[in-house]
Amino acid sequence: MRGLPVGARLNCIDNTGAKVVQIIMTLKTKGVHRRTPSAGVGDMVIVSVKKGATDMKRQILKAVIVRQRRPFRRPDGLMVQFEDNAAVLMTDTGETKGTMIKGPVSIEAAERWPKIAALAATIL
Repeated sequence: MRGLPVGARLNCIDNTGAKVVQIIMTLKTKGVHRRTPSAGVGDMVIVSVKKGATDMKRQILKAVIVRQRRPFRRPDGLMVQFEDNAAVLMTDTGETKGTMIKGPVSIEAAERWPKIAALAATIL
C-alpha cells in the first residue's frame, strides 16, 4: 500500500551525508485525475535533499523507499508497520550511493533491489 505522497519527508539511512529528503516525484506510477501521486516500500522516487552535509543540500537525486509508517499487508496476510519513513539514495543505474545502511530494511525493498539487500544489516 502506498503511504508516502509527493511532499513527504523521509530519513536518509545511508552514509552519503544527506539526513532528510523530500519526495518531489514518484516514478512508474499511473495516476487518477487530481489525486496526489504516492509511493510505497520498494518504489523508486525522485527526492530533494533538505538537511545534511552542505555539498548534498538542494541536490535532486533518486532514492528507494525502504521503510514506511503506514501499515501494509504482505501476501501471507501479515500487517507490517515501521517506526519511521526511510529511504536509500541510488544512482541512475540502480547502484547505492552510500556504502552502509543503518537500521532495518523491508523484505519488499530487499527483493526488488539486490544492491540494497547486500548492504542491509537487518532485513525484516
